[in-house]
Amino acid sequence: MFSELFYELRKAQVPVSLKEYLALLEAMEAHVTDMSVEEFYYLSRAALVKDERNFDKYDVVFGHVFKGLEALEDDETAEIPEEWLRKLAELTLTEEEMAEIEAMGGFDKLMEELRKRLEEQQKRHQGGNKWIGTAGRSPFGAYGYNPEGVRIGQDGSRHRRAVKVWDRREYKNLDDSVELGTRNIKVALRRLRRFAREGAALELDLPDTVRSTANNGGYLDLKLIPERHNTIKVLLFLDIGGSMDDHTRTCEELFSATRTEFKHLEYFYFHNFVYEYVWRDNRRRHQERIPTWEVMHTYASDYKLILVGDATMSPYEIAYPGGSVEHWNEEPGQVWLDRLLTTYPSAIWLNPVNERHWTYTQSLQMTQQLMGDRMFPLTLDGLDRGMRELSR
Repeated sequence: MFSELFYELRKAQVPVSLKEYLALLEAMEAHVTDMSVEEFYYLSRAALVKDERNFDKYDVVFGHVFKGLEALEDDETAEIPEEWLRKLAELTLTEEEMAEIEAMGGFDKLMEELRKRLEEQQKRHQGGNKWIGTAGRSPFGAYGYNPEGVRIGQDGSRHRRAVKVWDRREYKNLDDSVELGTRNIKVALRRLRRFAREGAALELDLPDTVRSTANNGGYLDLKLIPERHNTIKVLLFLDIGGSMDDHTRTCEELFSATRTEFKHLEYFYFHNFVYEYVWRDNRRRHQERIPTWEVMHTYASDYKLILVGDATMSPYEIAYPGGSVEHWNEEPGQVWLDRLLTTYPSAIWLNPVNERHWTYTQSLQMTQQLMGDRMFPLTLDGLDRGMRELSR
């Protein structure tokens, strides 16, 4: 049975060698694990698969070779999470009902109507399709549904259709101490390298030391040289909060890798799209904002610009003044992105959304066009392509 696993992996183009297969057999003979399918799965994967890109292929082959070894118990049942039942006031609509709900007629009309209703409404409202309230079809309020609305008083996004969010939201900093499960992210980032020896002479130059000692009659003559560093300088802009919460783990792994690989790294956060200011600490983003102009005047144009985000938002946030969901921006987001690309001509956008879904989102297509098609998926292959683009 184990030999079948070996041959099936080779057939699936997983580069497993005979030496690795023999190492697996030795581990089994030594009883490294208990005789459970789960423990054998992890042992055999550790022994046979050396590149994490092949984990999916391994899973498919393992399931094919060992199908039916473990099944669910007959008495196993599924429990509905408590949080699914908490918002009993949620409005449940069919697809036909959702299709019947029309938008207000554009961003300007939506803002004008909101001002009117704020002036007219005198009390809390539940349900319905006009007043600012909860669990209704009105474009203003919380826990209802409207294809194009302003979210007020809701603890998080649900349908992700709001074009304005009238709530102050808090985000957490990305953790740069995360140990990468995908070490190949670091390998991909290493394509972007330009080495030089700079600074104090602290590293032993062994060949020169041996040569100098021999020429010195055998008396030790140590020779030191500056450490060899990657001189590439990187500006990393990270989208945080909202729909990016779905991609936090991936972004943390990328963030941790960039902190390790690039000595000259400066990072900033933004939400959805870059506007007139960014920030470094999400816990103090309202108090310690950094003007985007200041960033462009502080860091020279030889920096490589990497923007990370899903580019999934209302198109208003890119094309309209006042389109930002969190504040009133005097200039459209696309103006600020153009300024960044002019200042930093070597730039890419990394997107954690699966590339085959990009055509479904208008804002994503707009961002890709503004980037001059220099948008790449946040996958190992996408990182490879992105680093090649930055190395030009």
